[in-house]
Amino acid sequence: MKNFTKAMVGLDLSKMDDILVKKTALLSKILGIEKLYFIHVAKDLSLPEEITKNFPDLVAPADESIKADVRGTINENTFPDDVEIEVVVEEGKPMDTVLRWAKIKDVDLIIMGRKESLEGSGSLAKNMAHRAPCPVLFLTEKSSPKIPEKILIPLDFSDYSRMSLEFAQNLAEKTNAKLLGLHVYSVPTGYYKTGKSYEEFAEIMEGHAKDDFRKFLEKHNLTPIDCLFKCKDDGNEGRFIIRVSLEEKADMILMGSRGRTASAAALLGSVAEKLVNINNSVPMLVFKKKGETMTFMEALKKL
Repeated sequence: MKNFTKAMVGLDLSKMDDILVKKTALLSKILGIEKLYFIHVAKDLSLPEEITKNFPDLVAPADESIKADVRGTINENTFPDDVEIEVVVEEGKPMDTVLRWAKIKDVDLIIMGRKESLEGSGSLAKNMAHRAPCPVLFLTEKSSPKIPEKILIPLDFSDYSRMSLEFAQNLAEKTNAKLLGLHVYSVPTGYYKTGKSYEEFAEIMEGHAKDDFRKFLEKHNLTPIDCLFKCKDDGNEGRFIIRVSLEEKADMILMGSRGRTASAAALLGSVAEKLVNINNSVPMLVFKKKGETMTFMEALKKL
């Protein structure tokens, strides 16, 4: 996939919407977006009967008034002339409704905001990474609105890494962004039984990783990029990757992730999910095959 022709942006009518719409407008052209759906899901669009009876002049936040507010925010920003925009306001459970509309509209990308200081739990964004039927782009509250100049790509040399790297290279052609691979490895707990020191075994692991990277590029006929090989020195790989991205001043993380349902995600650990859970600082694109999901039973079979 070289372009995200159709994208859906989740809005919650908070201050984050202004940030999200502004950044989406900036990125629309380089992502190849032709159709944008801005969606807000309200749990209940009606007012209680007692309220309307006692205050007959009070107007409920009907979908049309919400659409007008969203349109106002959109009109404050400059989108490419060839991008078609549609606003959707629905009533229901936010996660289920967004996913249903993403499938109905057959979108190629879902865009969500990640808050750092603004109100909101961010639980919808966190769950979206593994429930979405397509790639998900997380745009953060405090990152500068800009075209990415340096993209960090965590690599495990899998087929999902190949897809991520191919998309990143296509993106780099449009933006002149520098691509930087990152392979994280760790020293096995029983290394001392070999008679080698921690440092010696770390060097051996790095040598194997570099060899695997070379074979990975050759196998898939990929254009070589610079790649960091880092020995993880703490327990959380997600935090480690964020730390490296901040040290390297990367303004986007792009990584592949197998699509899966919520129940399957509880069984199958994922570095991408760990990153989504804790990353409120670096914009991140979780790249997955469109339409791919993994059922609970399929997850069990992979244990």
